[in-house]
Amino acid sequence: MKSFKSNAWILPQPVLIIGTYNKDGKPNAMNAAWGGQWDMHEIMISLGSHATTDNLKDNDDFTVTFATAETMVASDYVGIVSGRNTPDKMEKTGWTVEQAPNVKAPVFTDFPMTLECRVKQKIDEADGGYNLVGEIVNILCDEKYLAEDGKPDVEKMNLITYDPVHHAYIQLGKAVGKAFADGKQLK
Repeated sequence: MKSFKSNAWILPQPVLIIGTYNKDGKPNAMNAAWGGQWDMHEIMISLGSHATTDNLKDNDDFTVTFATAETMVASDYVGIVSGRNTPDKMEKTGWTVEQAPNVKAPVFTDFPMTLECRVKQKIDEADGGYNLVGEIVNILCDEKYLAEDGKPDVEKMNLITYDPVHHAYIQLGKAVGKAFADGKQLK
């Protein structure tokens, strides 16, 4: 086996789009990869210092959505351009924005599924950022992405993952097994 120095190579990494409002009520979005499920009803996201963290000082509500193959270009754009320096950042994405029904944060309707969240805790908060623990208040899913059982169908969403090794985006594929079931074959 070849050996590599320590890197942020946990695979796969989500491509999360974090939505907030600024003091004036203008929507903002940023791309974040270092996040995941924290607890049954909570998520955790590692955030540097961004317009998003500025916005979360004034309003604890935010949304999280998952980038898709269709939204990839604009999703990458909101990760490389700061809302602090680019006032027309959101207009350039072409995304449709609506007010979330349960939190004071934007919903970008171009994405299949959105988590409505509220700040629960900021861990190791410093000028350079912090680890954000967010309570999931509600989950919204466009009905065209629902399976026959009425729940979100991840395969229909064309979600992408971030490849930190080669700095690329990879589209997720088809289901290959049944969790909490297939392993029973070895019992």
